[in-house]
Amino acid sequence: MTKVEERAEHWRILVILALAACIFALDILTPKGVSGEALYAGLVLIALWSPRPRLIILVATGTSALTILGLFLSPPGGLVWMAIVNRVLAISAIWVTASLALLHHRETRDRERLIQQLQEALAQVKTLQGLLPICASCKKVRDDRGYWNQIETYIGDHSEAEFTHGLCPECAKKLYPEYFEDTEIKK
Repeated sequence: MTKVEERAEHWRILVILALAACIFALDILTPKGVSGEALYAGLVLIALWSPRPRLIILVATGTSALTILGLFLSPPGGLVWMAIVNRVLAISAIWVTASLALLHHRETRDRERLIQQLQEALAQVKTLQGLLPICASCKKVRDDRGYWNQIETYIGDHSEAEFTHGLCPECAKKLYPEYFEDTEIKK
């Protein structure tokens, strides 16, 4: 992680802590029945910008703990069962948001890795395109400057292919008939 990324991460953590403190203060100043704990899910979304998925889990865990603590520190008022239901719903929203954020983080990481692999593969690929002028007799290929090159030289210069030479059965029989008189050519 670079210095700029580290600095951004520190600021991100400070913003999350400051907002969590504000939401918690709002939570303990309002009566039990008033629901404001769902705001904590927004802090999980801020943590999504972090290159570290661990921060998402830490924020979700911390905000869940603050949601539960707020139930006990809030001033009396409202219905207790409603306050408990609101807190359960808020914790559910926090963890659903965290799960989706973690999935997004993983998909982004996988996509970046795939893009990197494709860029590396593309850097290694040379392709021949278009019409390739080739002599009907000697099979030399004309290049862009008008020079005639052996096909092996041309393809070797314009791709990653390398050549090795051998003889097909027809040519072997034609060039060396004394060695191939009795053998039948297989197709």
